Amino acid sequence: MSEISKLAIIIPCFNEELVVKSTVETLLSVLDNIISKGKITQDSYIYLVDDGSKDRTWSIIEDLHKTYGERVKGTKFIRNYGNQKALIAGLESVREIGCDCAVSIDADLQQDENAIETFIDEFHKGADIVSGIRNDRKTDSFFKKYTALCFYKLMNILGVKIPPNHSDFRLVSRHALDILEKYKEEGLFLRGFFHEIGLKTSYVHFNVKPRALGSSKFNFFSLTSLALNGITAFSIVPLRIIAACGVITMLGSFILALEVLLEKYILHTTPSGWATLVILLAFFGGLQIFCLGIIGEYLGQIFNEVKARPRYIKGIELK
Repeated sequence: MSEISKLAIIIPCFNEELVVKSTVETLLSVLDNIISKGKITQDSYIYLVDDGSKDRTWSIIEDLHKTYGERVKGTKFIRNYGNQKALIAGLESVREIGCDCAVSIDADLQQDENAIETFIDEFHKGADIVSGIRNDRKTDSFFKKYTALCFYKLMNILGVKIPPNHSDFRLVSRHALDILEKYKEEGLFLRGFFHEIGLKTSYVHFNVKPRALGSSKFNFFSLTSLALNGITAFSIVPLRIIAACGVITMLGSFILALEVLLEKYILHTTPSGWATLVILLAFFGGLQIFCLGIIGEYLGQIFNEVKARPRYIKGIELK
C-alpha cells in the first residue's frame, strides 16, 4: 500500500445552512494537517451532496466552491432522497472523479474529524474498510440510545454482524468503491453492505461531540425506516420465524383439540374456556397482522427493486 493517497471526504447535507461553511473549513484544516505529514496528496478534496435542501445549503456550497476551487466539489439532488442515497451518490461520484480512498462524515461534525488521520493510517496498513465505532452514546436521548442498542443486537441475531455503535463514519478504499459499483439494488443498506463484502476491515473508536448548531435531521420515523430497510435488505430470518410460528400454532391447535376430545368423551365434562377462546382469537389475530406486516416489508422491497428506478437524480454538479 502506498504511503501517500488521494483522499475524498464525503458529506451528505440536508438543510445544513447553519453548519456547512464551518464544517468545510474545519475539514479543509484537517486535510491540510494530514497533507503536511505526507500521508495524503495535495489534490485531496471534499465532496458535498445536497440532499434536496430547502434552505441556503446549496448556495453556500457554491460559494465555497468558488472560494476553494477544486478542493470543494459537490452535487445537488433535484429532491430529497434520504441519507443513505446521498452517501451512495457521494461514493459513486468520488470514484468517478478519482481517489484512492474516501471518508464519509456527517455535516454536523459530531463525529470526531481528527479520527480521519487514524483512518488513513489504518488504510496504509492494508485495510480496505475502516469503520468508526462510537465510544458511547452520551449525546443520545434515553429512548434513542436503547432502541439503537436493540437494533444492533437484533441485526446480529438475524445474521447481519454489525458491531454495536457502528456508524456511517468510515473510510473505504478504491477497491471497495469498485465493488459498490456492481451493487445496483435500490435499497442498499451501507452498514450491512460494507460488512458483507468481506474485505479487510479495521475499527477506530471515536468520541461524539454535542451538535453545535441546528438539529438532527433523523427522527423516530426515519430511523425506524432505516432499521427496517437494513433488516429486510440483508436477512430473511424474519420470514423463517413466521414459518416457525405457523408450525408451532398448528401443533398448539392439535394439542388443544386433543384436550377438548379428552374432556368430552373420557371425562364427560363440557369443554370450558370461552374467555380463553376470546383471548386466543385476539392474540392470533394480532399475530397474523404482525406477520403480514413483516411479509409486506419484504414485498415492498421487491416492489421497489423491480421498478428499477434510479436511486437518485442529480440536478447540478460542481467539479
